Order: sequence, then structure tokens, then C-alpha cells
Amino acid sequence: MSVERTSSCPTTVCRPDHHGGGRPAAPAEGAETANSGDSGRTVVSRALAILDAFTLERRELTLAQICRLTGLRHATAHRLAGELTAWGALERLPGGAYVIGLRLWELGALNPRGLPLRVLAMPVMEDLHAATRQHVQLAVLDGTDALVVERISSAGAVPVVSQVGGRLPLHASAAGQILLAHAGEELFAEALRNGLARFTPRTVTDPATLRLTLAECRRTGVAVVHEEMSPDAHSVAAPVIDAKGRVVAALSVVSVDARTHLLVPAVVLAGRGISRGLGSGAPS
Repeated sequence: MSVERTSSCPTTVCRPDHHGGGRPAAPAEGAETANSGDSGRTVVSRALAILDAFTLERRELTLAQICRLTGLRHATAHRLAGELTAWGALERLPGGAYVIGLRLWELGALNPRGLPLRVLAMPVMEDLHAATRQHVQLAVLDGTDALVVERISSAGAVPVVSQVGGRLPLHASAAGQILLAHAGEELFAEALRNGLARFTPRTVTDPATLRLTLAECRRTGVAVVHEEMSPDAHSVAAPVIDAKGRVVAALSVVSVDARTHLLVPAVVLAGRGISRGLGSGAPS
């Protein structure tokens, strides 16, 4: 693999978010003083900007690409990338590009909504997959997205855009609607501020319609979505509830068959099974 080399980098202080837009890096007290894009940014914010430059679409980055995406000077990016690599947050490939290191995976596994939830849910998800032969996903709320933390796929099932570590829009996915329905008015308002993106002609982008949809999710305990995120993809989701009665995840099945009502009993039962494992008093 050839290594892209550069002696200087753009000086913008704007870095991309997970959806491809730009968000400015906020200055902080005690920031180190430096020239160009390093100005007004702490060492921690610079290191986090480097890690944040990696996405599902950008799994490998050269130093020049890191500079361009973060606005950091070459010397600063080189030094911080070296420190992050020594600690294990990054790994350097033989060709010179960087990838996310396993140390971050180890830390991520400590999150209670990560590995422990996945380990508990996996047997139930395997049973659900065996019964439906469709994609089975487990997602948790992360900001204004649903983050897929586990997935079992089927070779012959409908193609889907999500994968483990990927994000789903709250308003246009069954798992997202379950999480948004139980997250409260503040998150609903934030989702509206960010805008309800249209992915297909069937995507719900009207706030009043979405509010009614979420109310129906709470009433029935299930979300059903037809081709709102991608054509020919139909999904049904049910909540996963912990011992304190909080919705901590959503379990969903994505199918090419529009008759999702046939999947509702199995998905609801599986969601209750995971909930009981978390100590919830969810009925059988």
C-alpha cells in the first residue's frame, strides 16, 4: 500500500461528524497555543479528533488524510498518532496507514450496553434468526442515532445498509422508532432540530405523523416500518427493558416480506426474553 505524504495540511478547524457534515471544534480553557488548525484546542480534543476521523467508510487513514480531516498540523498529528499507537488506540499498517486499535475495543466491551448486553441477547437472537431466517439486529440509543451492537445475517435475506457498529436513523428504522418512542420529549425535539432525512418516498418526515407513529409504538409495544430506510426492506422491532423498567435496547428483524405482522409475535417474545435476562418483569 502506498503512503500518502505531505509537508503541510489544511488549517480548517472543522471536523466531520458521523453523517458527513462538519462541526466546529470548540475551544477550551487551558488549550495549548499553536499555529493554524491546532489553535485553541487542548491535547485531549486533538487526540479525540483523530479518533473521530475514523468511520465505517474510512477504516484506514494516512497521516495526510488525518491532517485534512482534523485540521491538525502535520507535526502535531504525527506526534499524537504515535502516542495513540503506543497506547493501543491506533495501529499502524505495514504501508503506513492507521486503523483503530484493539485497546479501544477492549474498553468498549466494558460498557454495560455493549458486550454484556450482547452476550445475554445472543442466544435469544440466534433462536429468533433460526425461526425467521432474516436479519436480526440489536440496537441501543446513542445520541440521535440507533447504534447496532449485534447482528445475525442471512445470506438470502434482503440487502440492508446497517452492520455492527453502524448507525440507524431513529425516525426511519423500526429499532430507532422504539428507542425514540421511549426516550422522552427532549430527544424528540432534538431529532426534529437535526431534520428528518428522507431515504425513500415512504420515509416519514412530517413531525406530526412521526409523533403519532411513536405513540402507536408505545401503545402496542412494537414498531413496524415498511421501506422507509431502503426499498424492499420491511422491519419490526420490540423493546428490551432492564430491571428498572427502562428501554435500553431494541430488537428488530429486517425482512423482504411486507407481511411483517407475521413476525410480530416472535420479535415481541424474543424482546421479552432478553428483558427477563436483564431482570425485567416483562411478561412471557
